[in-house]
Amino acid sequence: MPGKKGFSGFSGGPRAASLNSPAPISTLAAMTEANPSPAGRFEGGGMAAVEHWVFDLDNTLYSAQCRLFHQIDRRMGEFIAGLLGLAYEDARRLQKKYFHAYGTTLRGLMNNHQVDPSAYLEFVHDIDLTAVAPDLALDAALTRLPGNKVIFTNASRAHAEQVIRALGVARHFAAIFDIQDAGYLPKPEPETYDRFIARHRIDPQRSVLFEDSVANLKPAAALGMTTVLVTPGEQGVDNHGDADHVHYVHFVTDDLAGWLENAARGTAPGGGSPA
Repeated sequence: MPGKKGFSGFSGGPRAASLNSPAPISTLAAMTEANPSPAGRFEGGGMAAVEHWVFDLDNTLYSAQCRLFHQIDRRMGEFIAGLLGLAYEDARRLQKKYFHAYGTTLRGLMNNHQVDPSAYLEFVHDIDLTAVAPDLALDAALTRLPGNKVIFTNASRAHAEQVIRALGVARHFAAIFDIQDAGYLPKPEPETYDRFIARHRIDPQRSVLFEDSVANLKPAAALGMTTVLVTPGEQGVDNHGDADHVHYVHFVTDDLAGWLENAARGTAPGGGSPA
């Protein structure tokens, strides 16, 4: 994407976007004066100002193009079909209904059908991980990146561990905060962010969150975290945000490893731009 800005600056005046007429994230203007939270935050301090690097897992640490989450999504439908004796297409419709109403399909199943979350998570994450290859560029970027690195996911710990092992980056992460740690209350529920911050002693003002979901970035920005939208996200998820999204999506990238590599060098984040 055109236009890049380094961690040493994070400054950026407004460009030609109106907050009253939302535009796709890919064409958002730079940070406006109405949202100065990341602007100048690292001026003078450079990378030393960032203490915590927080990463979503699915479709963020690995590319959505490998379609790993597509397998999980299908398993969700199969679980519901078996549980309720529904045709697969009817199960899929119920799955998406629960996802939009509750934030995760699991929470909808727990609230409406008293589903055992452990059994559900084990079933939906029983997938073929051969689509996830070791990511040498991501491994190298994380190696050069100073600070604490944590995974913050709506998935299970077991799934997260399998994925980061497949990527060859497990050694970089100090902790995983999963859906069980969240009390099965998923992102973007604000309470879950509070619990995550308290559990891992995260200073939001010195943190960066990487996510493939616009909705999951909003509570983080409200707490003072710098946010990076990793594209493309899951197919079918609305990542256009709302009329206020220019205030809480600070950067956009389609190349996580490149962004991190340049961030570690204190130069313009690669593969991305200010939102």
